[in-house]
Amino acid sequence: MSANNIRYPIAAGSFYDSDPSKLKKQIRNFLDNAQDLKLDKITTLIVPHAGYIYSGQVAAHAYRQIEGKDYDCILVIAPSHSELFDFVSIYPGGYQTPLGIAGIDEKNSQMLEKGHDLIKFSAQGHKEEHSLEVQIPFLQEVLGDIEIIPMAIGNQSPDLIKELGNTVGKAFSQMETLIVASSDLSHYHPYKTALSLDQKVEKLVADFDIQGLADSFFGDRVEMCGGGPVLAAMTAARILGSKNSKVISYRNSGDIIGDRSAVVGYLSAVFY
Repeated sequence: MSANNIRYPIAAGSFYDSDPSKLKKQIRNFLDNAQDLKLDKITTLIVPHAGYIYSGQVAAHAYRQIEGKDYDCILVIAPSHSELFDFVSIYPGGYQTPLGIAGIDEKNSQMLEKGHDLIKFSAQGHKEEHSLEVQIPFLQEVLGDIEIIPMAIGNQSPDLIKELGNTVGKAFSQMETLIVASSDLSHYHPYKTALSLDQKVEKLVADFDIQGLADSFFGDRVEMCGGGPVLAAMTAARILGSKNSKVISYRNSGDIIGDRSAVVGYLSAVFY
């Protein structure tokens, strides 16, 4: 593992602007349109990962809640859309964006990996994946110069997700920790169908109902491309001391571009 092993952006210029000043201005505008709810001891965010023109404002509602806060450790947990592997992959280096490099938190990454067979240093699930990358510019804007533990889940199996959540929660229970779980909701259904599916997720998240969400996700009663990261993050959040959850924003692509024939759902939430 090397801090010099930089993962260069693949989504800049498509999911978000590649020009640093334009990107910073876009994120700032999103954040300025979001209200700080003054929530205490936030441990976990759920945020979407589509192109910023679609889901950036939804994500900003969650990121606004942690702006200027201090954390000992920041974990970003994302799904792998194109690679399948039976472990959780920590990228062995930093993530570069137009706003700079978010370095790897080497000490805490090594601590997490040591002794846990399900967690490995690997580039799998990272090289061509957007779902983790698109979170980094938001984190850089609200928290400044950061180090992260960048984690990709290759196989969202119930046992792996549960073990990951418990492992992360126990490993960082004595630190001021932030977990960012990256997930979109239903994909390409008519507007009303999407609302019906996504409202089930919204209620389960708002109720902090980890088991109910797990049953619905693994039972294919809801759609979340990052259901595994969300469930692992919620499990860890409980161990980290979060007692409350709050869904801050929900929209889908039909609300934004007007085409309601086949939409994608986006939700942001915080646990505190």
